[in-house]
Formats: sequence, C-alpha cells, structure tokens
Amino acid sequence: MAKGYGRPPMSRKGGKGGMGMGMPGLNMDMIKQAQKMQADMEKTQAELQEKEYTATAGGGVVAATVDGKHTLKALSIDPEAVDPDDVEMLQDMVIAAVNEAVRAAMDDMSTSMSKITSGMNLPF
Repeated sequence: MAKGYGRPPMSRKGGKGGMGMGMPGLNMDMIKQAQKMQADMEKTQAELQEKEYTATAGGGVVAATVDGKHTLKALSIDPEAVDPDDVEMLQDMVIAAVNEAVRAAMDDMSTSMSKITSGMNLPF
C-alpha cells in the first residue's frame, strides 16, 4: 500500500486515535454520575418548592409562612401586637418573620443540594 492511503496515523494529541469519544478525561461512569446528580437535583428542587417554612418574631406574635419558591403564603399577627402608637415595631416584626422564613427555605435548599453533590468526585 502506498504512503498516504489507508487509515490515518494515530495522534497523541486529540484526533480520533486511542480513546474514541473525543472528550479526554470523561468516561461513561462520570457521565452517568452527572446525569443521576442532575435528576436528583431536579427532584429535590421540586420537592423543596412544595415545602413551607414558618418563622416567628416578637415572641410569636407575628408568624410568616413562605414556600420553597420564597413566596409569602401566610401572615399571622396576634391582635395584641397591634399598637396604633407603634406601627413601626409591628412592621419590623413582620419584616423579621418574613426574612427568617425565607432564610430557612434557602438554608434547606442549600443543605439539600450539598447532600446531592457531596459524594461527587468532580474534577474542578
């Protein structure tokens, strides 16, 4: 066979040589692991969006409930917390309760996602 014909020579740098897939460093186990992680994350995110988080302020006179999407779902104010001469305090308690409920939802999401990714051997 004359030179230049037939199968191209194998190259050490890229090309279609020895490994085949064209993505050095990636193997099927890593791809399957990444796909499983993505499916687990999607499932967990959907579950977390349905959960509700409640926090209180002012010793429990104000309670706020948010869902996993950080949407305020309920707000409860004990009538004894309503002082027409001190509306600012009530406003502060509402803000504190809502912020704490949102923080709880975010912490739960972060914890849940880190559990999923903690077992991964990601090459980063």
